[in-house]
Amino acid sequence: MSQQQKQLQKLVMTQQLQQSIQMLQFNVDGLQKFLQQKSLENPLIEVQTTLEHVPVIRNTSSRQVTDPMQYMDAIPERSQSLFEYLLDQVHLTMRATPLRDLVLFLLEYLDLNGYLKLTLEEAMAKTGASQVQVLDALTLLQQLDPPGVGARDLQECLLLQIENDDRAPAQAYLVLEDSFLDFAQRHWDKISQRYHMSLAQVQAIFDYVQGLTPHPGASFTQSQNDYIIPDLILEMAGSRLKLMPTKAGRPKLRFQQKYFERMAQSDDQAVAKYLQEKKQEYAWLKNSLQQRGSTILRVGQSILKHQHDFFTQATHPLKPLLLRDVAQELKLHESTISRSVNGKYLQTPFGVYELRQFFTNAVNQENGDAFSAENVKQQLAQLIAAEDKQHPLSDQKIVTQLAAQGITISRRTAAKYREALGIQSSSKRKRYE
Repeated sequence: MSQQQKQLQKLVMTQQLQQSIQMLQFNVDGLQKFLQQKSLENPLIEVQTTLEHVPVIRNTSSRQVTDPMQYMDAIPERSQSLFEYLLDQVHLTMRATPLRDLVLFLLEYLDLNGYLKLTLEEAMAKTGASQVQVLDALTLLQQLDPPGVGARDLQECLLLQIENDDRAPAQAYLVLEDSFLDFAQRHWDKISQRYHMSLAQVQAIFDYVQGLTPHPGASFTQSQNDYIIPDLILEMAGSRLKLMPTKAGRPKLRFQQKYFERMAQSDDQAVAKYLQEKKQEYAWLKNSLQQRGSTILRVGQSILKHQHDFFTQATHPLKPLLLRDVAQELKLHESTISRSVNGKYLQTPFGVYELRQFFTNAVNQENGDAFSAENVKQQLAQLIAAEDKQHPLSDQKIVTQLAAQGITISRRTAAKYREALGIQSSSKRKRYE
């Protein structure tokens, strides 16, 4: 039996570090939902999203279409937006009156989740309507489907859903209306005493609220990933390239200073400790949000440097580029680069591209030359596009013709690249006209 002292180095994955990694991994839509959830848990956090002039792009299939008849398959089905859905209800249920015009006006200021991003004062100033008229229009808007639409904050959104549900627990509305903060923080003993109900009844209300949605309009706007919001935008002026982060559509955090000051007046030490913890969480989230944007921008600038020819030449050639190349240049871990490019998009004057598309392995040749796999795919696609459709090229003939251009690959690699491009085999490409 003996005692030994050892010094070990371990990386402790704290909750904050895990959430920081999550924030980098999220796309813009996922980031919005993550921060909205945080605002639900932290009353000092307000999430703001600028939705005017958002460069929203339809997310079409990335596969290459070689047969004209396949273009119909590549066109995504049109789905009704939240605005269109609400507009139909307004026209079907309301007569043409000044009040309906106010409802239509308010529709223009709903965000993608169905929240109203306009104060009563702003609505009155923009329309010249009285406060009573605006409130009447808001009431009509909030009576539309889906329940919760037109809410100005999360509490109102949940209350609207409870109000429209006959199956809601008897005191659910009262609890969320008067004790929302205690309910969100699970101060169930307080709620039990205040409303003379058992803890089991409070639990039942909580379980019910868990089934409500904080995003009543989300199912209309982001269904099947029909739309994406680019993270970066490339501006081109001749040979000059300028990369900028997308500001519109990106969530921002706002500190609820007035609420903090009001709660800080309490002499309760538990309240003081709670406020301090939530204030620290806000500061950390804001810093992590800034770091996320900075990291994606740095990775985008590195891609721009390595793939300069892609952005400036008409053929858009890609050079071999690996995640570790950018990781070494930026002194970051490869996993960080991977999270920074997956699901993140760059908008250019000639199209929208996921950042990970700019990374491609090299196809090394015997003479020492190296082609990117994407360049080889491009050459292969060009050969097939120019082939005699009555006598299409077999994979072996493609290999032979690529070899004549100085590109040496195996027949199996040619077949793999052809399939990756969505191009059928020669027997299925054959035409008889």
